[in-house]
Amino acid sequence: MEDKEAPKRKELQPAYVLIIAIAVVVVALLALYEFSGVQFNLGYILNPPEKLSLIAIVTISLILGVMHGATPDEHTWPITFSYAVGSYSTMKGMKAGFAFSAGFTFQRALLTTLGFIGLAAIYKTYNLDGPVYIIVGIAMFVAGAYILNKKKYLHIPIDALLGSKEHRSSFSAKLRVGEPEPKQIPLKMAVVHGLIAGWGFGPYATIITFILAPQVPSLIYAPLPGLFFGLGTMIMQIIFGGLFANIARLKKLSIAQVSYVGRKTAGRTLFYGGFIFALIGALIIAFPVLDNIAISTGNPIPNLDSVGVATVLVLLVVGVVGIGSLILGIRELLAYKEHVTG
Repeated sequence: MEDKEAPKRKELQPAYVLIIAIAVVVVALLALYEFSGVQFNLGYILNPPEKLSLIAIVTISLILGVMHGATPDEHTWPITFSYAVGSYSTMKGMKAGFAFSAGFTFQRALLTTLGFIGLAAIYKTYNLDGPVYIIVGIAMFVAGAYILNKKKYLHIPIDALLGSKEHRSSFSAKLRVGEPEPKQIPLKMAVVHGLIAGWGFGPYATIITFILAPQVPSLIYAPLPGLFFGLGTMIMQIIFGGLFANIARLKKLSIAQVSYVGRKTAGRTLFYGGFIFALIGALIIAFPVLDNIAISTGNPIPNLDSVGVATVLVLLVVGVVGIGSLILGIRELLAYKEHVTG
């Protein structure tokens, strides 16, 4: 049975890409002027000195954000992968990366504000990784159950909350008889994920919260380190979102087929990945020492400097569950096509 594909339309670049590009160019030009004659290297970025100007602070924050988004981080990659792979176009994948990063950016701006007024000191006293992992895991699990249409797991009006719009295709409805059709990816849930995941704390958050934020001139400027850090992360997440969205196209499937496999993969990654997040979070609460176990790699860049719980989470959720679900979905699809044509 052949699937009818919607006519292809040329998509315009969204305005937010242009806004980010302009912001980056402006900051880059100001930075060239600000840092002329200064030895500007990796050590300077990861260990910022005191008495920095506001331009220096936001520039370093932006660079740190780009580094954060480009390296495998458990607070960004699993979520971006899950939502982006459910899209069948580069632009939709970029929107998924933008949606998650928008929530993340807002939270980081709030975090550096708390850092300026001293309230973020709670991170120096308590390890919140475990609770954050559990909350993120629950949110992932709920979103995955929604996408996979596993109504027996949801006893709240989640469809209404996520703005459900039923989507059925003759192809996927017949792919596996008796199995519910996976739903469209709720990007508003990606924003919520960004707001939640941003409360996770690591080396990058330490720099912008405890070193850069306290140096801004006044409270009104306190959100800027977090804002520009979030924009830097957003740049890379939009890029990776576009790349992740095209993974399912490697087999040159039709739009309907790619849409089905992508949504199925997204649902499975969020559903089972959420369980993994919550489980590891519970283990860290029960055994805090687990969060401190890491094998050094000798690389000075955070997220690449060691292999620990964060690395395991990325590998399990993206590598094992995500890529594994994608391969399984494609195999199911090819088996169905062989059955129909054979």
